[in-house]
Amino acid sequence: MTQAGTQESIFISPKVNLSLIVEMKVSTSFLFFIGAFVLEMSIVHANHENFQNCWKSQHAGIGVMVEKSSRIGREQTIAMEMAIHDMCRITKSACSCPILHVKDSQGNPARSVYEVMDLMDHKQVHAIIGTISPEEATLVAEFDKATKNIPIISLTPTATTSFPQSAALTSFVQMSHDITTHTQCIAAIIGHFNWRKVTSIYEDHGTFSSSQSLLTHLSDALQLVGSTIECHFTFPPLHYLSNPSIFIEEKLKKLKMKGNKVFILLKSSLASCILLFEKANQLGMMEKGYVWIISDDISSLLDSVDQSVILSMQGVVGFKTSFKDTSESFRDFKLQFRSKFRTKYPNEEYSNPSIYAARTYDATWAVVKSIQASNGLSSSKDILESILQTEFSGVSGNISFEDGKLAQPPTFTIINVIGRSYREIDFWSPDFGFSKHKLGNNGEGSLDLIYWPGGTQKIPTGQIWSGNEGKPLKIGVPAKGAFNQFVKVSYDQNTNKTSVTGFSIEVFEAAVKQLPYSLSYIYIPYNGSYDEMVAEVYNKTLDAAVGDTEIMADRYEYAEFSQPYIDSGLVRVVPIKSNSMKEGFIFLYAFTAKMWIILLAMTIGTVSIVWFNEHVHGNEDFEASSSLECISRMLWFAVAVLSLAHREVIKNNLSRLVLSTWFCVNVIVAACFTATLSSIMTVSTFQQSLDHLGNNDVVGCNGNSFIVRYLVNVLHYKPENIRNINSIEDYPEAFKKREIAMAFFVSPHASVFLGKYCHDYEKIGPTYKLGGFGFVFQKGSTLVEDISEAVLKLTQNGEINTLNENMLRSSSNCSLLAQESNGPRGTLGPKPFTGLFMISGSISALVFFTTLGRLVADHQASIWSLTLSTLIMRRIGKWLMLLLIQIRVIQCGPNVEMTPNQETA
Repeated sequence: MTQAGTQESIFISPKVNLSLIVEMKVSTSFLFFIGAFVLEMSIVHANHENFQNCWKSQHAGIGVMVEKSSRIGREQTIAMEMAIHDMCRITKSACSCPILHVKDSQGNPARSVYEVMDLMDHKQVHAIIGTISPEEATLVAEFDKATKNIPIISLTPTATTSFPQSAALTSFVQMSHDITTHTQCIAAIIGHFNWRKVTSIYEDHGTFSSSQSLLTHLSDALQLVGSTIECHFTFPPLHYLSNPSIFIEEKLKKLKMKGNKVFILLKSSLASCILLFEKANQLGMMEKGYVWIISDDISSLLDSVDQSVILSMQGVVGFKTSFKDTSESFRDFKLQFRSKFRTKYPNEEYSNPSIYAARTYDATWAVVKSIQASNGLSSSKDILESILQTEFSGVSGNISFEDGKLAQPPTFTIINVIGRSYREIDFWSPDFGFSKHKLGNNGEGSLDLIYWPGGTQKIPTGQIWSGNEGKPLKIGVPAKGAFNQFVKVSYDQNTNKTSVTGFSIEVFEAAVKQLPYSLSYIYIPYNGSYDEMVAEVYNKTLDAAVGDTEIMADRYEYAEFSQPYIDSGLVRVVPIKSNSMKEGFIFLYAFTAKMWIILLAMTIGTVSIVWFNEHVHGNEDFEASSSLECISRMLWFAVAVLSLAHREVIKNNLSRLVLSTWFCVNVIVAACFTATLSSIMTVSTFQQSLDHLGNNDVVGCNGNSFIVRYLVNVLHYKPENIRNINSIEDYPEAFKKREIAMAFFVSPHASVFLGKYCHDYEKIGPTYKLGGFGFVFQKGSTLVEDISEAVLKLTQNGEINTLNENMLRSSSNCSLLAQESNGPRGTLGPKPFTGLFMISGSISALVFFTTLGRLVADHQASIWSLTLSTLIMRRIGKWLMLLLIQIRVIQCGPNVEMTPNQETA
């Protein structure tokens, strides 16, 4: 039994142990549950003391106002969630994690105001972050005075306007820079390329929009660089339009018809920007000659748009806020952002964060940090002060505030959309302007190497003249001008084309090249008079007139003139009538006849006195054997003493006194004679006197010009005494036939005429000042100012003078031989000294022949014998020659016959 019992007990023992084990497990589970419950309750009881301080923080909320459907709104929402998550992870306290109350503005400012007020009234938020404009915040503060101290952190993607910190807007903080820095950057780009007019394009949200203030700042900045806003193109948000595509297309068509081709996209949503450039491409507004500049809010999103959008924006220039996207903090932020963005928005192709996401992250961090520092006990005013005093290095850069905006001045990166992306070409900052150094590889990438729309690197002029609704200007040119050196109209029958050339045409085309825009025009030859051509401009048959058109007061009643490109005046031209006798004895005209007589009398008298005085005092050099010898020696002494070449010795002091006085007189008179004779020789005095030309003489002029009217009304010539001459070649013929006694020219025409006919004609009399040659435009034409400025530039740089000299040189027919024979103007030839040469030659000839006669008389016998001997020798020589000829004939035989002359000889 015992053994059996023992065995039984042994057998039963496992069962007992198993039940015990089961019971123990149940007890253990129960105890674990009880223990966990007790532990949880103990934790709750342990935190019960802090609950009164924590519950407020746990329920602290941050209002969020974004446009959820937009790219920026999506980035901002994720950035806020990341900032709160990172803050909670760092602080490791549930009490420090505010709740985000996200509201959708749907791009509607009115809805944004309503939702902000709802957040303040019903959600009891401690701060609001979102795309809230200053106007919207002001309206909220006006409607709800009690909540005006709640901080509002503005994340508007576009640069916000400088908004005054009024009493109703003390809690408004802008997470962006002053708008003036953005407009200054745009103006710097415009000023660099010297574009004088621009067109602004922006998306206007109506009553709550700050667009007008934005335009004011842009206009002020452009004025500093000499540019202006020519026109504005505003459009509402796309969801306000029933057919956005047609609306944008119609607006762009109107802009295309205007002359300005520089477009600045100031403010726009990404969707509107994409549609705008799509339509611009379709309308040919992304081709050569156009300029597109986009602002920061669009440029900063180019990393997150499709390739099709980039391809539609080729050649666009923009600027975006520069920040350190290579810092470690931003790399970590970018990595987390991309992961969350792809998870939440898997259909989005690009997940890179823009600067707006980075700034939203920093703004949320600053707000959460301020709420955390308040421990839930501080007022909204204290939280606002804490936010404004925040200073830290965020993922978007250094964060600090001044006057409710970011304190650190921005640096903008200038970009150029090209290929499948864009390239950074320069930097700009408000303190230093452009960086002045190259970017990219091989030193390339500056503002002068931008690829503009159309793929060209040539800087667009930015404007074409559109005053004729896009049609080329019809410019009249005189076809029957008397001087084709200024305007020449020629027709080529082979090519069936009309060409217009000449000095006036060259000046006009050079002025057009100086314009800051392209000008399309065609020349239309006009066969009427100049006055009739000006009338056609007045009647708007012609848009302008180019030629040698004189600026006259009566013409100003019908048209406007540009700055004169060459001075002008009315002059007289007559043939040179030379007086051979007068020119041969020109030296005699240095003094009057009375002066010559006085000089001769004084000379004879002075010499006689000296001779008489010396002779009386016994000077042997002044003695003569006869009266004739005395007179001859006295005359010689008068000539020799002037050059101190006399041989007679002056011994008496009285004689010396007389001679010294006379010598001084002669020196003064000789100097005056030299000066007067030089003046006579260098300045032609052989012009016809105006006394011989009166109003009754027949004069010639260009019948198609104003000169006929001027001669009748101003100079009082009779119409029957005025002959119309239509060509420069007709004037010499008219002078030769004595059909006209004088010709009237405007001074530029006179220069051409005198240059062509050399020294045959000359100007006489005064020049009647006129207005000069100018270009004719319609009243009120904007081209007048621009062409006038261009003409002034050409005048100052000497280009007009060069063109004028080339014209005169090409139209001159004076050969080098003619110039040498006549001598350059201002030099002397032998003609003025003909009289002196004749007198000197005659005296020399007289002396020669007198001496020769005396020689013959003295040696008459010798000369006669020499003559006879010469004749005899010539006879003997001739006889010997004949003898030799006869001998030669005899030797040659009978075949040689003698000539008749030989027989005679």
